[in-house]
Amino acid sequence: MPRILIRAREQTLELIDDHGVVARRYAVSTASNGLGEQQGSNCTPRGRHVVRAKIGGGMPANTVFRGRRPTGELYSTELAQQQPGRDWILTRILWLSGCEPGFNRLGEVDTMRRYIYIHGCPDSEPMGTPCSHGCVRMRNAEIIELFELVPAGTPVEIRE
Repeated sequence: MPRILIRAREQTLELIDDHGVVARRYAVSTASNGLGEQQGSNCTPRGRHVVRAKIGGGMPANTVFRGRRPTGELYSTELAQQQPGRDWILTRILWLSGCEPGFNRLGEVDTMRRYIYIHGCPDSEPMGTPCSHGCVRMRNAEIIELFELVPAGTPVEIRE
């Protein structure tokens, strides 16, 4: 099974194949608040995770999600101007679940209950610099590609 390695310092996501070879490398954006596991921190959680659920397969690029459900909207600059400040979750969602009880799983540090995803965002948003609300943001074309390459259950490690 492939695995995903997210390097917060470098703001990259690597897809590593079954032989340990980096098959893809993408620029990403992690949390502007840095790394951390606490509920309400708006930080990106560290440690070992898995892709618990894949959401949005087959939807068009720029599909807008709220509460992990498509809203029926497609992101556009006009829509963004109508709703300034909205945290756009677009195209695909890889919902993460922590694997380390007391660190990123259960209680006040539970990654899944914090709704931490790898997801698409407006292509106008910067990559390679931390500016998310806790999730890992990707370009829409790249999250579509990654979504197709990884099954649910794929291990994900988030490192400093």
